[in-house]
Amino acid sequence: MKSSWKKKQKENKMLKISPIKCENLKNPIGLDSEIPRFSWVIESSHKNVIQKSYELETSTDEEFQNKIWKSGVVESSQSQYVDYKGPQLSAVTRYWVRVRITDTAGRTSSWSPTAFFETSLMNHGVWKAPFISSGEDKDPAKSSGWLFKKTVSVKEGLASARLYATALGVYEASVNGNRIGDQQMAPGWTNYSKRLLYQCYDITETLQEGENQIVAHVGAGWYKGDLAGWVGKRCIYGNRNAITMQILLVYKDKSQEWIMTDESWKTAKSPVISSEIYHGEEYDARREGHASWTMAERVPTAESIQITAQDGPLTLPQEILKPKEILVDKKGRSILDFGQNMTGVVRFKVRGKAGDRVKLKHAEILSPPGEFYTENLRSARQEILYTLKGEGTESYQPRFSFQGFRYVLVEEYPGQIQADNFEAIVLHSQMKKSGEFECSHPLLNQLHHNILWGMKGNFFDIPTDCPQRDERLGWTGDAQVFISTACTLMDTSGFFTKWLRDMRSEQNEKGGIPHVIPDVLQNASSQDDLLKGDHSATGWADAMTICPWEIYSQYGDRRILEENYDAMKSWVSYMRREARDEVIWDSGFHFGDWVALDAKEGSYFGATPNDLTATVFYANSVHIMIKTAKVLGFEDDLKEYSALYKRIVTAFQNEFFTNTGRLAVNTQTAHVLALYFNLAPKPFIRRTVDTLVRLLEAEDDHLLTGFLGTPYLCAALSRNGRLDKAYKLLLQEDYPSWLYQVKQGATTIWEHWDGLKPDGSLWSPDMNSFNHYAYGSVGYWMYTAVAGLSLDEDDPGYKTILFKPQPGGGLTRAQASQMTPYGKASISWEIKVKTYICTLVIPANAKGRLLLPGQEEWKELGSGEYTFQLDLPSSF
Repeated sequence: MKSSWKKKQKENKMLKISPIKCENLKNPIGLDSEIPRFSWVIESSHKNVIQKSYELETSTDEEFQNKIWKSGVVESSQSQYVDYKGPQLSAVTRYWVRVRITDTAGRTSSWSPTAFFETSLMNHGVWKAPFISSGEDKDPAKSSGWLFKKTVSVKEGLASARLYATALGVYEASVNGNRIGDQQMAPGWTNYSKRLLYQCYDITETLQEGENQIVAHVGAGWYKGDLAGWVGKRCIYGNRNAITMQILLVYKDKSQEWIMTDESWKTAKSPVISSEIYHGEEYDARREGHASWTMAERVPTAESIQITAQDGPLTLPQEILKPKEILVDKKGRSILDFGQNMTGVVRFKVRGKAGDRVKLKHAEILSPPGEFYTENLRSARQEILYTLKGEGTESYQPRFSFQGFRYVLVEEYPGQIQADNFEAIVLHSQMKKSGEFECSHPLLNQLHHNILWGMKGNFFDIPTDCPQRDERLGWTGDAQVFISTACTLMDTSGFFTKWLRDMRSEQNEKGGIPHVIPDVLQNASSQDDLLKGDHSATGWADAMTICPWEIYSQYGDRRILEENYDAMKSWVSYMRREARDEVIWDSGFHFGDWVALDAKEGSYFGATPNDLTATVFYANSVHIMIKTAKVLGFEDDLKEYSALYKRIVTAFQNEFFTNTGRLAVNTQTAHVLALYFNLAPKPFIRRTVDTLVRLLEAEDDHLLTGFLGTPYLCAALSRNGRLDKAYKLLLQEDYPSWLYQVKQGATTIWEHWDGLKPDGSLWSPDMNSFNHYAYGSVGYWMYTAVAGLSLDEDDPGYKTILFKPQPGGGLTRAQASQMTPYGKASISWEIKVKTYICTLVIPANAKGRLLLPGQEEWKELGSGEYTFQLDLPSSF
C-alpha cells in the first residue's frame, strides 16, 4: 500500500497544471465578465497525454473554505476557455480558482496553484462619479497638462482599496506621491463618443491611516489636439480634458466607503506646457510645486458614452535601449543612434541652472549622407522641450506623448552630451511574445527581427499604420493582412478583442466599416484627394470578418465569433447590396492593391482593377461566414452563405477568366488572389500558376505586388507546386524585395519597397514611413512553410498542430517555436549532406500531424518530443 502511494505521487509529479488564467489573464483585477472563462496548461513528461476530465473549484477565500462553485468531474479534453457556471458573481469581489485533471491513462494531477480573479464594478456602462475639469481649460488651441487633487481620510482597519479611473484625455494617478501603475497613455484610444474604458488599481498598500493625497495628472492625448494632421483635424472628440475617479475603501469590519471626483477637488495647471500625440511634449520643471489651485468644475458628458472596464492590454514600458553611438552631423550637432527603429520615449538625466533647456528631435533615418531627416514626418514635430529647475541632477521622460524613432537630435543640452545620460524606453501594448524563428540565412533572421519590431512599434493600444508622422491611425487594411503574423509573433487575443469592440462601435447603420478604427476620417475626403469615400474599402473593411475568424483559429476562442457575428453579417450584407447582381462588387471607393509597383507613375493605386480585388475579398468574407455559421450552429445562415458563395465564385470565374483559362487581368496580384483564395477554375489552375510565374520572370523574379497581393504571394506559389519561386522571391536581395530593405540597414519593415532607393534617394516624404508593418505579413509564411509549424483551423487554437516543413532556397536548417494555448510547440530541421533531420515538440493535451518533404502521407502524433530522419532524393 505504501509503495503504491509513492508510485502515485511520483506519477503526479509528472502531470501538473500551470496556474489558471482567467480570460487569458494572470490574476486579473477589474474583470468585467459575467461568465469568465478559465484556461490552463498541462505539463507532463509522458507522451500522448490527453486530458480525459477536469474538476474546477471557485471560492471566495484562498483556502477554499467558502466554495461557491464546484464543476464536479467533467468528461472533456477542453482546457481552454472553460466557462464559469456557478452562481452570479458579485461586483468588486475577489474569487479564487483551481483545477485538477485526469488524463486518458488514468493519471490524476494535484490541484493547480491557486489563482484569482477580481470582478470590476459590473456596472454595464453606468458610471457614478462625475467628470471634472479646470475652468481654464477651454481653449481648443492649447493642450496643457492639468493636475487634480483631493485629500482623503482613511480610518483604522483598512482591508482593501481600489481606484477606478478614466479620462477624456490621458492620465496618470498617484497616491501620497507614489505613482499608481506603470501604464502609459491610459485609458488608451477608443471611440470616445460611445465607448470609454476605465482602469482598476489596487492602492491598498499606498494608503495610510489618516490623511492621504490623491493626485491625477491629465494630458490632451487623442481626445483633444491634432489627429489626422494631414487633413487638418483637431479636437475631434472635444475641447476640454477631464478626469473621473471612484475609490472604494473596504474595512475589516466589512464597511465600505466611496470617494468620487466632484467639485470639492482642486485643479491647477501642471508643468506640462503642451503635450500632443504628433508634436511631443514641453515641460517646465520650474513650475513643480508652484501650482495655483482652484476648484474643479463638473463637466457634463454625452449619455451615449458607455464607460466599461478595461478590455484589452494596457500600453506599458517593455524594454530599455541605450545609445549605440553618438554621431556628429555637418553642423556639429550630436545625434544619438539607438540602433533600432522603435516607438517610445527618451528618458534623460541632466544638470544645469534654472532656465537651461534640453531639446530633442526624433527621426527614423538619416538621409544620405548622414543628415538628420524629418521631412517624412510631415506636420508632426516629434520634439521634446524640457526646462530645468536647476536643482541637482534632474531626470525626465515624456508623460503624454510618444515618438517613432531610431535617431535623436540633441539640439539643446547644458553640459557635455554623454550616452549614459540617455535611454530609450520601448512602449507597446502588453502582449507576451509567442513566436521564435531562426534559420541558416542571416538576412532572413534579420527580416524576422524587423517584422517583430515593426509590430512592436505599431501595436500601441490599436494597430496603427505607423508611429511617427501625423497619422498613426488604426488602418483596418494593415491590421487584417498582418493579423496571422501578429498572432504568431505575440499573444494578441486581448489586443484584437478590444479593437474589434472599437470597430463594432464605429460600424454604420448600413453595415459599412470605416477605413480607420477609431474613425477620425469622417468627411476627410474634402481635404485629401486620395480619399473618395469614408468607409467600406475592400480588403480594409474586411477586417470585420477576417480578424474575428483569425483570433478564433489561433486561440480557439469561440466567444470572439459569437460576439462579432452580427457585425460580420452586417458587413457581408453591405457588400451584397453594393455588388452587381449580389455577386460582382464593381462600385464604391477602394484602395485596391495599395502602393503596388505596377501603379501608374505618381499614383498609389496598383494596376489590379478594383472590381477583381473587391469581388475576391467579398467572396472571402462570405466564405468566412460559412465557416463561422458552421462553428456556431446557425444552419439557416450556413445554407444561405453557401449558396451565395457558389454564385460569387461562378460569377467571378465568368467575369475574369476566358473560356480557354486566361485570367483577363494580367497582374501579379490578380493571379495571386485567384490562386490563394481558390477562385481559379480547377481546370485552369495550372495555367494560372504558370502565368504568375511568367509575370514574375518578366521582372527577373521580383514582385510588383502591393498591400493586397503581397501577403499571399509566397503561399499562392508554394501551395501550387512552385516552392522554388516562393523562395526565390523571399531571398532576393536587390530592389524590390524584403531583403533589399534588410541590406539597406532597415530594422523594421518599410511602407514602400523603395522607401530608400538604390541610388540613395528617398521616396516622396508625403508618404514614406520606415516603420509600417503590413509587408511583414510574409512572416507567417516563414513560420508555416520555411520552418513548417502551423495550425489546423478545423481543430483551432493549436489543438491539432500541423508540421509541414518545406526546405528550399539553399537553406540548411530552420527552427520555429510557438507558445500555443496548450504550451510550447516547436520544430527544427537540418540538412546534413543528403540527410534530413527533423525534431519537433507537441505540448500535452494537443496532437500533431507531420508531413515530411517528399512524403505523401501525414503521420499522426501525440504529445511529446520526436526526431525523424530521412534520406533526401539526389535531385534535392
